Amino acid sequence: MGRRRRSTAKGEKWIKHYSNVHKILLVGEGDFSFAASLANAFGSASNILATSLDSQVEVEEKYSKAETNLKVLKEMGCTIMHKVDARNMSCNLKLVKHGPFDRIVFNFPHAPIKDWIMEHSLTQIRVHQKLVRGFMKNALEMLSIEGGEVHVTHKTTYPFCEWGIETIAEEVGLLFIEEDMFDKWDYPGYHNRRGYLYGKCDVSFLVGECSTFKFAL
Repeated sequence: MGRRRRSTAKGEKWIKHYSNVHKILLVGEGDFSFAASLANAFGSASNILATSLDSQVEVEEKYSKAETNLKVLKEMGCTIMHKVDARNMSCNLKLVKHGPFDRIVFNFPHAPIKDWIMEHSLTQIRVHQKLVRGFMKNALEMLSIEGGEVHVTHKTTYPFCEWGIETIAEEVGLLFIEEDMFDKWDYPGYHNRRGYLYGKCDVSFLVGECSTFKFAL
C-alpha cells in the first residue's frame, strides 16, 4: 500500500511521523527520552501518554537521565503511567480512558533473554513474537478508527527479521501500511536503552539497520 499523505493544519508541528495534533501512546519507554524528544519538538507534551513496564522507582534506578526526563515531561503536560504491560494494556482502565489513540508506538520491543539462551534461538524468537502479538492485539483495541496507526520500530537484520512482525500484525487484524527506515538522529535527545540486565540498562545498544513498521485497521 502506498504512503499516506501528510495533512498539515494551522499551527501543527511535526517530528518525523508524529504531530502535536495526534493523540500518542508510547509503550515500553526506557529512560523516557523518546517522549521527551517528541515533546520538545511540539513545545508541549499534552498530547502524549508515555508508559513504562517498570515502576517509577525502577526506571529512575536503571536510567541516569530518567528522573530529569520525567520531570520535564510532567512540566510539559505529559500523562505518565508506570507498570503498564503491553500485553494487557487494553485492560488498564486508567489508560484506556485517555484513548482512542491516533498513534500507538513501541520502539524496539524485546522480551527478557536468559544468559544461556541465544538471541537467534527459536525459543527466544517465540518469546519475542508473543510479546509483539500481545502488544498488537491490545493496540488494536485502543486505536482510532479514523487514521489511527500502530508503529513498531524494529531491527531488520538477522535474527530480528525472523520475528515476522508483518505476519503477526496480519494475524491479529492489522493492515500493513509501509516500512520506513529508522534513524534515531531524527529524534534529537533520544537514547535507545535496554529494558533489562541491571548495570547495563543505561547504555545504548547498537541499533544497526532498522525500520519503523506502520499498521492500521
